[in-house]
Order: sequence, then C-alpha cells, then structure tokens
Amino acid sequence: MTAADEACDEWITSVGIDLGTSTTKMIVSRLRISRISNAFSMPAFTISERALAYCSEIYTTPLKSGDELDYEQISGILRREYDKAGIRLEDIKTGAVIITGETANKKNAQHILHELAERAGDFVVATAGAHLEGVLAGKGSGAEARSLHTRKTVVNVDIGGGTANAAFFREGACICTATLRIGGRLIRIDAQGNVLDVAPSFAPWLKARGYKIAAGGRVSFADIREVSERMAESLMSFLAGEGGDEFVHLLVVGEMPGPLPEAAELMISGGIADLLQSSEPQLLEQAALHEDIGPLLAHAVKRAAGKYPFAWVPARQTVRATVIGAGMQSTEISGATVYISPGVLPIRNLPVVKLQLSESLLEDETALGESVTGAMETGKKLHSEEISLPFALSLSGIGYCSYSRLQRLADAICGGYIRYFKQSGTIAVICHNDMAQALGQAMAIRMGGSIRIVCVDQIAVEHGDYIDMGEPIAGSLVPVIIKTLAFSAPVDQAIGFADKEGLP
Repeated sequence: MTAADEACDEWITSVGIDLGTSTTKMIVSRLRISRISNAFSMPAFTISERALAYCSEIYTTPLKSGDELDYEQISGILRREYDKAGIRLEDIKTGAVIITGETANKKNAQHILHELAERAGDFVVATAGAHLEGVLAGKGSGAEARSLHTRKTVVNVDIGGGTANAAFFREGACICTATLRIGGRLIRIDAQGNVLDVAPSFAPWLKARGYKIAAGGRVSFADIREVSERMAESLMSFLAGEGGDEFVHLLVVGEMPGPLPEAAELMISGGIADLLQSSEPQLLEQAALHEDIGPLLAHAVKRAAGKYPFAWVPARQTVRATVIGAGMQSTEISGATVYISPGVLPIRNLPVVKLQLSESLLEDETALGESVTGAMETGKKLHSEEISLPFALSLSGIGYCSYSRLQRLADAICGGYIRYFKQSGTIAVICHNDMAQALGQAMAIRMGGSIRIVCVDQIAVEHGDYIDMGEPIAGSLVPVIIKTLAFSAPVDQAIGFADKEGLP
C-alpha cells in the first residue's frame, strides 16, 4: 500500500489563531481528508467532512504598551487553550495565524506572528490587510455560502475594535471589498467619562465633524452616543451606495472605491455583532463596560441599517467569523504538464488570486486584457508588490484552449504582470486544465528571461487560498499543498459535524 493509499481516509487537526484589535481567540477544527481519484489516475484529495471541535474563550488582546503586543501572555493563553482542547503541538497538522485590524500596526506584530506560526504545523502566516480580512470574515460568517445558495448579493461587514471590513459576495464569489475606520475601540473611555485614548487614524474624522474628543479630556453619554450614531449612519450610507457623509474619505482605508454593488442582504460579524446580544446602554457606566464605545456603536449600526433597503440576515458566526478562517490542508499532484524555471521551487504560503475565463473572453483581446488587469489590481490591493512572488494567478472556466487563444492569454498575463509587478522576479500561474507547459513556454518567450515562471495544472484553487509547491518528484510531478478556509463550504454543513457519529 502506498502512502497516498494510506491517506485515503484520515482525520487531521487544524488550529486557527486570530489576534485582533480588541480580542484574541483560537479554534480547533477536525478535517477529514479523503482520496477522490481512482488507482489509475493521479492522486487527488478533498476534505469530505469538517468539524468545529473547540472554540477558545475570547480574550482581550494582551499588550505591553500602546504599540507593542505581549508575547508571553499570548503564548500563555495558547498553552492553556491547547490543554483545554486536549491537543498537543505534535497533533496539529495545519492552521493559520492571522493578525487583524489595528493590531497589525504594532511594532512587534511580525515577530510575534512568525513566533506563533513556528509553534507547530504547516501554518499559513498572514497579516490580514483590511481587504483580505473582509474576505476571511465573510467566508467565516456564512455570507459567501449564503450568496451561493440564494444567488443574491450579500454584504458582510465585520466590525471590530478598529475597522469595519465589508465584503460583497455574489453567487459564492467575492466581487468587492471596502474598509472604513469604524470600530468600537477607536475611542476608549472609563465609567466617569474620561477619554483614555483616541486612535490616531480616527482623530481626523472627529476633528472634521467638529468633535473635540481627545485623550485626557472628558465626554458625556450624549457625546459618545451621537458620535456612534454618526459613525453608523456614515457606514450604512456608504454601503448603500449613497457615498456616506462628506467626510467619509477620512474613514476609508486606502483609495476610495468605485461604485459599490447593490446588496440585497446584510450580515454583521465581528465583536460589534456580538454586542447586539446585550441590552442597549442607557447610562455612561453601561456604555463604558469594556472601556470603549462598542456597546453604543453596535445598536447604532442596527438602527442605521434599518433605514436602508438591506434585508438583515444573522451571521452564522459573529466575533469568531475571522478565526473560523483557520486553515485546512489538502494535497494534490499537479498534472502531466508543467513549466518551471530552474531554482524557483519550493514555494511556501503563496496567496491565490483567481481569474475566471470563458471561451468568448479568450476571443476578445480587449475584454481579456481588462479581466487580467482586474485580477492584477486585486493582487496589488491584497498583497505586496515588492516581494519577489506576491501571489499565484489561478485560471479556470475553460476547457480546450487553442493555440491562438493561448497566445492571447500569454500576452495579457505577461503585459499585466510587467505593468503591475515589474519589481517581482517570479510569476506563478495555476491552471485548472492541462495547458501549463504550453502556456509557460509562451510566457517565457515574452518575458525573455527577465522573470522566472512557475506554471502548473490540474489544480483547483479559490481566491483567498494559500498554496505550497514542493520540489518536483518523478521528474515533473509537483506536490501542491492547498491551504484554504476550513469552513469555506456552506457553514450550515460545516458547523455541527462535531456531533456526527464516528468523529474521532
């Protein structure tokens, strides 16, 4: 029996860790890996069952100071939670460590990120930028799955301590993201109305709106309630396509997006969604329960949403939506044709940007160029253009690709990559069907040796996945590890498997 045969039906343990602006949490997933290919074809595996086996307590993110995380406390939390979950470091096969929101700006964030990832397993390691965080949360909340089921456009807004990350999903795909500096911990207060802190990123909006709120000052209950109401109104007006208030540009993270899609349904996740379960504060002491404006902001958001034509749909997960995006891992072998420049492999933790193609698109040079440009712009928004290999471009949606179509595709990809990522030394392309060698050769001619190329096929990946590619085996077969969200399948199916008979 081969190693692949032995892995036909195996349960693995996955851990997800999310260090957010306000809170830190961990989950443990159990993932069943099953072989889906027969003995006469190349090995292919899938996750056949998923179980959310354990959720940690929700902790206040430990800080040493205003701009430094406390690694010792974070490590202590994880040790205790591993014990409670009944798992050992050697049990963990995969997972993700994600730093989100304002926490990503702490001066030791990157060091802690990699220290935690080294604890065990083949972890995805990512500082989730504003747009990526929105996608992760929308998958974990169930918005992605609901859009696939209903065929409607669903917007999920994950509101935490520092940001509101919106992701619009249509038919199971994320079509747009936007992030605003709206969160419960942007203003910190105590029960007496003393202002403990105001996030520097939020201060310009306060000043522009005429609010004189600063650390060391005092505020009344009416003051913070009014600020919360205006934040919520600006957010919902913006999402509804009305532009928000005249100062909304001071809240938007990054460039102002173009026209937003019209959403039929709205989900709210994150810590603010969790606070909706509590009664609305009527007194300053109640509002300052967590030493911030979160409780007031939560109810202001709900009221504001009621003024717009969104159908409010409860999220499957609220405060844990992003951490539900902790990883799974499946292994595939790339197909019969590959093109790999010497010295490129192995590659680890490479994010994926998906480009959906069609036969008609490949016949239209202008439309194809625009689609590739859109994919490159997405890659530039989500991932750093300075690193040698920022992301892998996934191509799907076509069967047979003629010579002329393949040449047009190679032209578009190479032109777009040089335009947006001319500093990068390598380009990676993942094909769903058997065309990698021919496409790789066509791209190599156009690049003229200036950029190294990795082109593999028979691999199905989605936007937001991460992949590893190992050294070729048996000549030209490339082992590929796909790391995706543990619950990217419909959340209704994912949650609850822990009660299923036979789960280890």
